Amino acid sequence: MSDVLILDDVQLIRDGRHLLDGVTWHVREGERWVVMGPNGCGKTSLMRIAALYEHPSSGEVTVRGERLGHTDVRRLRRRVALVSSALAEMIRPALICRDVVMSARFAALEPWWHTYEPADAERAIRLLDEQGVGFATDRRFASLSSGEKQRVLLARALMGQPELVLLDEPCTGLDLRGREELVDHLSGLAKDPSSAPTALVTHHVEEIPPGFTHLLALRAGRIVASGELSETLTSDVLAETFDIQVTLARHNDGRFSARRA
Repeated sequence: MSDVLILDDVQLIRDGRHLLDGVTWHVREGERWVVMGPNGCGKTSLMRIAALYEHPSSGEVTVRGERLGHTDVRRLRRRVALVSSALAEMIRPALICRDVVMSARFAALEPWWHTYEPADAERAIRLLDEQGVGFATDRRFASLSSGEKQRVLLARALMGQPELVLLDEPCTGLDLRGREELVDHLSGLAKDPSSAPTALVTHHVEEIPPGFTHLLALRAGRIVASGELSETLTSDVLAETFDIQVTLARHNDGRFSARRA
């Protein structure tokens, strides 16, 4: 399988502090990554670098063979979709959901900045429907629940047909129903062989959708474990990552749970 994203010995230093230190990470075709770690371990910094919104202090970042700093970053960013709480806050509350999704074709936040074809609106509506929020096509983004907003943003992420999808803690703030519905939709996306490689940031093993294949565990900006989920998601790795002894349970439906040992 070919590499879609390569981070090679990446460091990020801010105010003398290493937010990321020596991170090497390869994301290949067909892979679905879970990125885990405690608060302040560098997960969001990693996502911003992978999405090409942040330059590392040292190391190399390559997307599909194009190296950050040696190509037009505005064009390269269109190949990567980032879903984050910061993005949700940037969307104008009165914007209808169809336009929230459709404007992603040009990585824009407002539909009037570019010209769209009827096929663009049709694709946006189809993506909303596939994520279970087709009812919200003509509704204002601000009128939706937190879980519904996340699924609209997931539809938006897919609008531009990205080659890599990054999800930065999409379950944060969701109630139980919202979380479970989002996990179900992410599981369906993960099991679709035609979908782009994905990286999901979370603190909780309960939020890992069935179908995800790999784990990257971080602590204090360094990698604790990296590799296939079946081999790296263990009680010992979680204990080292979160500095707490835990018992990890794997359930028959492909879900996980963990509790203090």
